Amino acid sequence: MKSVLHSLAPFRRIIPGGDVGLALCVLFQLSILILPIPTFMLDMALALSFIASILILLVSVGLERPLDFSSLPTLLLLTTILRLSLNVATARLILSHGSEGPYAAGQVVAAFGAFLMGGDLVVGGIAFTMLLLVNFMVITKGSSRIAEVAARFYLDSMPGKQMAIDADMSSGLIDEATARLRRAELAEESGFYGAMDGASKFVRGDAICALVITLINIFGGLAMGVFRAHMSIETALASFTTLTVGDGLVSQIPALLVSTAAGMVASKGAIEGKMHGKLASQLGTNVNPLLIASASSATLALLPGLPALPFLFVSALAGAAAWHRFRARNAERMSSVPVVHTLDEVQIGVAVLDIIRIELGYGLLDLAGGGGQQLPEQIKRLRRALSVDLGFVLPSVRIQDNVDLASHTYTLSLKEISAGNGELRPMMMLAISAGNQDLMFPGERTTEPTFGLPACWIMPELAEQARSANCTVVDPATVLTTHLAEVVKENIAEFLSYTETQKLISGLPYEQQKLVADLVPSMITIGGIQRVLQSLLAERISIRDMPTILEAVQEACLNNTKSVIAIVEHVRSRLCRQISDTLAGASGDVPVLVFSPEWEDLLARSLVGPPEDRELALSQDKLRELLDRLRAVIDRVHAAGDKPALLTSTQVRVHVHALLDRIGMNIRVVAQGELHRRARVRVVGTI
Repeated sequence: MKSVLHSLAPFRRIIPGGDVGLALCVLFQLSILILPIPTFMLDMALALSFIASILILLVSVGLERPLDFSSLPTLLLLTTILRLSLNVATARLILSHGSEGPYAAGQVVAAFGAFLMGGDLVVGGIAFTMLLLVNFMVITKGSSRIAEVAARFYLDSMPGKQMAIDADMSSGLIDEATARLRRAELAEESGFYGAMDGASKFVRGDAICALVITLINIFGGLAMGVFRAHMSIETALASFTTLTVGDGLVSQIPALLVSTAAGMVASKGAIEGKMHGKLASQLGTNVNPLLIASASSATLALLPGLPALPFLFVSALAGAAAWHRFRARNAERMSSVPVVHTLDEVQIGVAVLDIIRIELGYGLLDLAGGGGQQLPEQIKRLRRALSVDLGFVLPSVRIQDNVDLASHTYTLSLKEISAGNGELRPMMMLAISAGNQDLMFPGERTTEPTFGLPACWIMPELAEQARSANCTVVDPATVLTTHLAEVVKENIAEFLSYTETQKLISGLPYEQQKLVADLVPSMITIGGIQRVLQSLLAERISIRDMPTILEAVQEACLNNTKSVIAIVEHVRSRLCRQISDTLAGASGDVPVLVFSPEWEDLLARSLVGPPEDRELALSQDKLRELLDRLRAVIDRVHAAGDKPALLTSTQVRVHVHALLDRIGMNIRVVAQGELHRRARVRVVGTI
């Protein structure tokens, strides 16, 4: 929504001289407090006050954000002065000419007084008193409190917002012009909330003053009518009370509208978008509350003594809203049907890519949408565990059905490319063998999809028997989640995009932003940091310690290191304590396999190419011999219960890791400088 001042731009031409015209309007309002004005001018001013309050309320309802109505505090002050001036002017006319008839204070006051009184002085007086109390004790008091609290909390949050702007500019996310614009907007917001706090006090004071003027008009007019105009008490009371109530209505209704508008603007706070859309979406999102409301209203309609038609009407409305929302939710859950795409739709479909997607056969849909929702909850825990272990938040996982799959089949896709599949049995448990032992349970023999271990689908009542036989027993959702976890860990480096790297860097504490400013882009680009972090994640090294990683990158760049591989090796050496801790076993020592001096020398002599881009060039016979010996030693060590890492020299580590990763041998490869000096290294095998 455009600024309200822009929407009122055509009216500026009516006011001569801009600021001079505004000053003359304010002087005119103040002059009403002192100088008497004719009744026809008073009627025009009262009509202006009434319509201005309606306009303020309507503009407040349609705001996108509170700052779009930044002139509201000034308008509150001007409209308050106008109402007080008109109150004084009408009070002067009521006290001086009230005995002359109902039109002593103009036709507007007379019309409102006759409308509310309706020929009954007592009922009209009580109704007017209620209006005064609602405006004074509820609307204005609540609006004043909301504005006060909003101003206090917003001003307290200003230092943090200012630091966030400085951090974004230091990290290169925004330029100086954008930062200057955001600072100006921040200053405008702080001034707006502070001015709203002060302006709300004017509105509250206006309500108090209107109450006092009303009492003066009634009792003062009664005295003037009895003692000066020699009217009877009944006649004076009826005449002056009617005029006072009419005057009060003309001033209190605009005050009520303006107070409501001020409260709505102050209470809008951080709500984005128009208020009516947010209210409708938040009240009508859930089906259950609407159904309960409909049933409650229908129940009240059946109670004896209560009118059935109003409650049945409300019940029908709530029920219709619940049905509409229920159908909309089902439509969202339904799989998309084939349609003929236009060119724009095809382009949009190509642009939107599912990073991680699970497709389920129709027999597995209860895993995702059942009462317990096992699969979504386990995926949440997986994402949380990966963020703790590796320091990187996994992208959202999309779960959808696929009618082309077999009933109990699932597939895992990374960037819409298949990365794994398997079969589940929803009402059964999977018993996984601890080794090559035979599974002597009645059930369906299968292979565990993640690690290829022999397994068997058994009934839930056989779970304890399987556990007593040293089998691992898991439910179908856990099988799928475990498979997803391994697939994600093998490819996690692909998920760290350029945008995610920017988020990680911008999310660093304010104290670290100076290091980022010195590093990017003078020494290395965001893309270079992305490749370093991807290399660490590819070997399952946590990137939570971003300050240490960035310091190590800076040290490598200061040594004129340009190769990403060399930078990564230096970063790994700085993370030696972390790497050693992850490799340590239950006893606290680090089990390792080492190459014999002959193999170390052969690997070092097999490196060919320039220093920045070396490759390992072993002959086929030597390569086959190396892999055979390595598999034999690893199998023997695993049988003994150890899970070792392969320890090499720094110059051949990255090449040995690339070789083993290419053939799918799951073993960590570390250099000697990547083990902490306090780590207890235990050699469990030699190649």
